[in-house]
Amino acid sequence: MTFSIVARQGTSYGVAVASKFLAVGAVVPAARLGTGAAATQARARVAYKQDLLSTMMRGATAARALAAVTAEDLNASERQVGVVGARDAATFTGADCLPWAGGLTGEVDGAQYAIQGNILVGPEVIEAMESAFIEAASQPFTRRLIAALMAGDAVGGDRRGRQSAALYAVAPRAGYDRSGVLADLRVDDHPDATAELARLSELNDAL
Repeated sequence: MTFSIVARQGTSYGVAVASKFLAVGAVVPAARLGTGAAATQARARVAYKQDLLSTMMRGATAARALAAVTAEDLNASERQVGVVGARDAATFTGADCLPWAGGLTGEVDGAQYAIQGNILVGPEVIEAMESAFIEAASQPFTRRLIAALMAGDAVGGDRRGRQSAALYAVAPRAGYDRSGVLADLRVDDHPDATAELARLSELNDAL
């Protein structure tokens, strides 16, 4: 029901996500300064966000943190997760996630990413997202995340349709009052949620 990109660029971490699900931004994304970012989706376990970030804060890699939280979950086969830390990126798709479901990870020019989705039109969604993220290397971090999300949506995205989207990103001393929140934007219910999120992101960039 969802597709997302979780990424790190320098000391910035963030998540962009879209879904045929009300208020996806309330459930899926999380990021913490100096630690990492995560997305929990499919039959999302919200506690994964805190568990993953806390485990990485204690020194675990993204891959080890992800392995630890899924190993303790009796319903891990229904979960999908993407996570990025200071050293690596990892993605997990449980065997019982509804098709098409899958993910990929990569690194380009020092930026790391995990891209994943479920109930998609096909693997072309995450492949398009990866290509767009790479091609937008010269753009600011949040614009790269939005570019990836828009590319996934353009090739079909969630096969059930569109409803909500969100962008959450952190960077040292970024955002209002230098709080560290680079972007915290949500479109909870909209017929073209990714396009609306892109519009809000442009307004946010102008602040």
